[in-house]
Amino acid sequence: MNATGNRALVIGGSLAGLFAGTLLRSIGWQVDIYERSPHTLDSRGGGIVLQPDVVEAFQRAGIADEVPLGVIAHERYYLNRDGSIAETMPIRQTLTSWNLLYSSMRRQFPAEHYHQGKHLSEIAQDETQVTAMFADGTRETGDMLVGADGPTSTIRHLLLPDYTPQYAGYVAYRGLVDEQELDSATAKLLTERFVFYQFPNSHILQYVIPGENESLIPLERRFNWVWYVNYEQETELPHILTDKNGHRREYSIAPGKIHPAVEQAMRAYADQLLALPFQKLVAATKEPFVQAILDLAVPQMVFTRIALIGDAAFIPRPHTAASTAKAAANAIALIDALVDSNHNVPKALEAWEGDQLALGMRLCKSGQALGERSQFMYGKGQRSG
Repeated sequence: MNATGNRALVIGGSLAGLFAGTLLRSIGWQVDIYERSPHTLDSRGGGIVLQPDVVEAFQRAGIADEVPLGVIAHERYYLNRDGSIAETMPIRQTLTSWNLLYSSMRRQFPAEHYHQGKHLSEIAQDETQVTAMFADGTRETGDMLVGADGPTSTIRHLLLPDYTPQYAGYVAYRGLVDEQELDSATAKLLTERFVFYQFPNSHILQYVIPGENESLIPLERRFNWVWYVNYEQETELPHILTDKNGHRREYSIAPGKIHPAVEQAMRAYADQLLALPFQKLVAATKEPFVQAILDLAVPQMVFTRIALIGDAAFIPRPHTAASTAKAAANAIALIDALVDSNHNVPKALEAWEGDQLALGMRLCKSGQALGERSQFMYGKGQRSG
């Protein structure tokens, strides 16, 4: 692809930023990505259900054939409390990991144009350019700025200060277990299947994802589980989101950082309520982590030469399995709009925004409906199995 002479500044170096940056490069743009973390990003969120938009983004980036994108699950199981199978559904899905997607995209993007430890502080624009100013005193100017800096987006805060993620009333405990660390009978039941156990005001699910170093080799992969548990925002959530060092975290606590009292209570609750295969899975998890489930929807995604994408704009609940796919869809539609408008940024963004707002709202409403049915059918609190 011949260079267009246009330059994009992408704020945020996680998956949404990499989708945008890599696809913009595929249509001839010069792109620099600015990530606030000084460290290499890793293990965010564990497993991901692979959706067609992500596959298309990889194909357009020219890396679809570089690596298999996940583990195939051939069916769904719904378990009874005693661990027996209540229902079987023949649904084929590909399950992957955040690490595999991120690492694959990261290798595709030129290292010299991916900048870490860059905290955005201000933005300015006129009719022809947009400028990003960083906390270290540097500034960069381009033809377009893409805000892909996630739930705690600085750009959204600057442009839409009244719109922040709202707690949905429950959290997701999550964990990863190496295949070889689970007993053979439980592993046989869970391997290459999407398995659920549902009980009043909660459910837990699991599937197999690539293992360390993106391995897809059997016995080198990982079981990935997610368990949704209700906590009251004012009286219970602050305790759950206080880490082992006593620091109150905003939305999540990373593996190995959960407070021992919180982890111990979660494990006791698992032993009390979960179906036996899931009890064993939780027990085999060395470093569980936790994320508050959030809602976020914005009224606009375009601000002249600035576009918000991914979780910086809309956060659908994870029941939709669509957060990563939405970021990919935002990026795909963005480059199509730029090509269709001959790279006229304001024109392209105006054409792009309507469908992306509709997509975000549709996914948010769908996720909220699924969450309400799962978590609050019997009131707001926790119920026994």
